[in-house]
Amino acid sequence: MSAGRRPSREEEDDVVQAVDSVLVAGRGPMACAVIRACGRLGVKAVAVYSEAERDARHVRMADESVLLGPAPATESYLDVRRLVEAARRTRVDAVLPVPPALAGNARLAAAVADAGLGWIGPEAGVLERLGGDGVEPASERGFLAWVSAEGLHHVTPVLRDRAGGTPRVSWTPPDGLGSLPAAARRLPELGWRGLVTVGIDPGGELAEVAAGFSLDIAVLERAHGLDAVALALGSASGAPAGSLPDAAEGPPYAGLAVQLRSTLPPGTAGRVTGRLPDVVAADRRPTGDAELVAVSGYDAGDRLDGWYDALLATVSAAGPDAASAARAAMELLVGLPETGVPHDGAAVCGVLQRIAGALVPDCT
Repeated sequence: MSAGRRPSREEEDDVVQAVDSVLVAGRGPMACAVIRACGRLGVKAVAVYSEAERDARHVRMADESVLLGPAPATESYLDVRRLVEAARRTRVDAVLPVPPALAGNARLAAAVADAGLGWIGPEAGVLERLGGDGVEPASERGFLAWVSAEGLHHVTPVLRDRAGGTPRVSWTPPDGLGSLPAAARRLPELGWRGLVTVGIDPGGELAEVAAGFSLDIAVLERAHGLDAVALALGSASGAPAGSLPDAAEGPPYAGLAVQLRSTLPPGTAGRVTGRLPDVVAADRRPTGDAELVAVSGYDAGDRLDGWYDALLATVSAAGPDAASAARAAMELLVGLPETGVPHDGAAVCGVLQRIAGALVPDCT
């Protein structure tokens, strides 16, 4: 099947049929994206939450939810014992860790396996050998891929804008990144399975390796017309690479991902009063048109708690080139109403303007 075609519901169901239910370990927009994909795939999604987020959007979207503990992340979202107990109590088939901080946690992976539950990602021993410290890759260059025993698939080069620290925008460079680092090419033989996000240092060597749904993973999804959740669940079911969408010589589309973050001072709470970007992926992308997907972590009226990451929403786009994808994302951000909390949309649009290479409206 063509790498540029989104797999049908039947094809994805064949891949994930061994997993009927998962504990989605995470929160915010990324957890919302994973839960939405699980619903489309017919997989029961169990959300977790802290006392501060009893009515969070990811909780409302899930089929079932479990309280982990107090507001501090170390006592709830990042607590290995509480996560494993939640998975046992709800009798899910597997734990699906969302952020690299959890997906790269070797101790959590081992505890899940010891409990007799499925772990969707690289095994604990692999994470230990490869330094699975759970960092979100921030190198200016890198790549994304899905890894099987047969090799690297859907390899997607990525550039990241690092202005202001955390990258706001990542996209596929028009000319690729050249050859992959030798250490990255060895990931399959080292036992890595599932999604991977890699950072490459200025000297061309491997700098970071992250499991799970990094903030860049949407670039792979848009560039190849794929569902990263279906790929991750396919790894857990032991599906051979041949049963999944074929890899191409390069991404058939240019992909781009944007993070919209609150600029409230750290630890400061707020309340979302307006609509944030939220656009469901179409089943099919019209030939030649841009595809746009957005996932909000909050609805109007939701409280933005000062305990956690300030990510409000993610926006990703694909088109025949990076400029087209950037323009599609910018059009959505320009049309945002008042949200009730300050955000970095104007700075994001400044990056998108540079990628688009044209004078277009900003987000102010």
